[in-house]
Amino acid sequence: MERTTCCIVGGGPAGMVLGLLLARAGVPVTVLEKHGDFLRDFRGDTVHPTTLQLLDDLGLSERFAQLPQRRLDRVGVPLGPDGEFFTFGDFTTLPTKYNYIAMVPQWDFLDLLADAGAQEHSFTLRMNTEVTEPIREHGRINGVRYRTGDGATGEIRAPITVACDGRKSFARGLPELRLRDFPTPMDVRWFKVPRHPEDPAGGIGLIRGRTFMTLLDRGDYFQIASIIAKDTDAAGRSQPIEQFNRTLAEHLPWLDDERELVRDWEDVKLLHVTLDRLRKWHVPGLLCLGDAAHAMSPVGGIGINLAVQDAVAAARHLAEPLREGRLRRRHVAAVQRRRLPTTVLVQRLQRVIHDNVVEPALHGEIDFGERARIPRPLKALTKMPWLRRIPPYVLAYGAMRERPPAAALR
Repeated sequence: MERTTCCIVGGGPAGMVLGLLLARAGVPVTVLEKHGDFLRDFRGDTVHPTTLQLLDDLGLSERFAQLPQRRLDRVGVPLGPDGEFFTFGDFTTLPTKYNYIAMVPQWDFLDLLADAGAQEHSFTLRMNTEVTEPIREHGRINGVRYRTGDGATGEIRAPITVACDGRKSFARGLPELRLRDFPTPMDVRWFKVPRHPEDPAGGIGLIRGRTFMTLLDRGDYFQIASIIAKDTDAAGRSQPIEQFNRTLAEHLPWLDDERELVRDWEDVKLLHVTLDRLRKWHVPGLLCLGDAAHAMSPVGGIGINLAVQDAVAAARHLAEPLREGRLRRRHVAAVQRRRLPTTVLVQRLQRVIHDNVVEPALHGEIDFGERARIPRPLKALTKMPWLRRIPPYVLAYGAMRERPPAAALR
């Protein structure tokens, strides 16, 4: 049996940020990550301005700048039969030091946080350690039981356990947390295609002939999210991959130049989109953050940003009580009170986009191609340029920026 002051389950962005902030504030922390490394393809690779500012506050911006990355400062949409690009969001208009979104492989970002944490004597990262169940005693969670990659088992006890292990979190099995689920009209296929220097740059949205895609410029390749109607992936995979590539080239003419596109359906990964949140993020001894507390739609690509801000808010509320040994349930409850309004606001906005953009586009009711059926909000953006500042601001910052505890700053 082992003991720590804060046991964090999940070594994703929320878990690693929370672990680093608490450790710098003098709180003994153990982070449990079930995988042996952070190498997972098609994880969220967007680092938003709020997270970039956080890295600056933590003295990590220079090291982050050395990571391989691509800066996304514009989002464009090809309109009309000629495919003329309309700039939907221009981040360079934001009055801030970090007026772009950094596209960085998430494993590099997590390795950076792990290296920074390793410099703190109170930080412990345990890889290949999967949580099997919580330790429930006398009406509270007193830690977790785990199994390592070599089959060994054990338990870690802590005054507070924080679940940052995503939408399949062990904590979601606790009935008192009460999950609220919202229907979604889509799933997402993720894949890569080569990019040439003369291809369009930045972020690209495409809505044409019931095809809805988002392309992210990663330098020598595009990372593509293809939005499809809910539960239709299996039917699409019954078609030859050549047909998939032909459709891709028809909608993105610059790809039709003999370059090799998708080689096999195995290279196309499926994300089952869910949108939900826990009614309660905490029980005695346990707090949920990030996707464990609220699974977000990929619309806007802001899920990681929200998870990181959850972690920053949690560190600010919990660091001092944990360090001084006087943590109470009211300190934990304060985290949900702080972060729930932002979660509700963003999820409502995503549901509005699902209903008024995604679902109509998948049914062919919105088309930016030859028929050019453009929704009124986008038409308003073309007529009132000052409105163009709103989409990049929302994408870049979300609704609220959290401040880390002063003891964590460098």
